[in-house]
Amino acid sequence: MAMTVGVRFRNNGKIYDFDPGELVLLPGELVMVETSRGIECGEVARANRECAEVGKALKPVLRRADADDRRRVEENVAKEREAMRICQERIAAHGLDMKLVDVEYAFDNSKILFNFTAEGRVDFRNLVKDLAAEFHTRIELHQIGVRDEAKKLGGIGICGRPFCCAQFLHDFQPVSIKMAKEQGLSLNPTKISGSCGRLMCCLKYEQDMYEELLKLTPKVGAVVMTPEGRGVVAESAVLTGRVKVRLDKNPDSPATEMSAEDVTVIARDNRGGQPKPVEAAQNPPAVEVTEPTNEDRTPPPTKKNNADHAGHRSRGRKRDANRVSVREKITSAGENKT
Repeated sequence: MAMTVGVRFRNNGKIYDFDPGELVLLPGELVMVETSRGIECGEVARANRECAEVGKALKPVLRRADADDRRRVEENVAKEREAMRICQERIAAHGLDMKLVDVEYAFDNSKILFNFTAEGRVDFRNLVKDLAAEFHTRIELHQIGVRDEAKKLGGIGICGRPFCCAQFLHDFQPVSIKMAKEQGLSLNPTKISGSCGRLMCCLKYEQDMYEELLKLTPKVGAVVMTPEGRGVVAESAVLTGRVKVRLDKNPDSPATEMSAEDVTVIARDNRGGQPKPVEAAQNPPAVEVTEPTNEDRTPPPTKKNNADHAGHRSRGRKRDANRVSVREKITSAGENKT
């Protein structure tokens, strides 16, 4: 068992595990940690806890942040605002089709990272030269996606709450239009898309439960047997477990609502053709097997056998032709002698 502590470097950033050593840290404390980019100042997001499996050796927590460390962090925040303004001016001067999202200063000012979004590839080599001449340090420009942009900037979603990605989501999960369809939501892109223009991340939250409930609920169009007789499912409510069945004995009357547990599926779907019986898939028809007779044991002619027979016939015709030619030569030679 290894002791770990979770540290976050941005307000909505990902939580990384570090080795606290002998320090007992609480959420909200600022600590100095060793990272791949050097020494950085981060905030404790998760207190000490034991972890059973640790993939690789964890970087150590060096110490708690002191007054000088806190002052440098505040200075870096002010420098990031100034660098943001200067970079936007340089982008406009070069006429680049890119949108600057944010700026990140390394704790020791050894590097400045500019995050931006763009529709395609951007040639920013001249921009990097101008920024390096302005700040006299290492410059990096990273192109990020629109979902990462929303995560960094934050905002209020159509539900009236802050963006999930800016609050608690650490990684983006794949979301598809199939999830909205299975959950019975409107397929209008404006209603199922977030502020970033992509499908809302919250479609993934209940997808596993919907998949389980869909297995237990008859689909619309399925032929079912109910306590009141045979019918076809007209509506299906997955969450409540209720279905509306249009009975065959009263086809013109409104559909009857009942529990999904009270109906038995006879055919899976009655839309667009003949229904497929459920029993047909469960009980396949038996196949009669008969013992072949001696006549049946004779192998049928194949392409290979036909080719062999054709080859034999061809070679026989060649031999006959050779005999005729030799006979003609002998006859002609005898006539010449006479």
